Amino acid sequence: MAAFETTYIPVNGASFGGRLSAVVRNIVASVSAWNDVRMTRNALAKLTDRELDDIGLCRGDISKL
Repeated sequence: MAAFETTYIPVNGASFGGRLSAVVRNIVASVSAWNDVRMTRNALAKLTDRELDDIGLCRGDISKL
């Protein structure tokens, strides 16, 4: 009967797969953050000037988000 060692400890940092998954995670997080800002801007743009004033914003503030 043969035994195989299945644990691999990468040398000098993470493996290529680990780095690749980190890049993919960062891309997904960036797209998610962009979409959150986009949705917030769209929701604020639908408010009236009075409603924006109630929350302490003006139309010019929307583009600064």
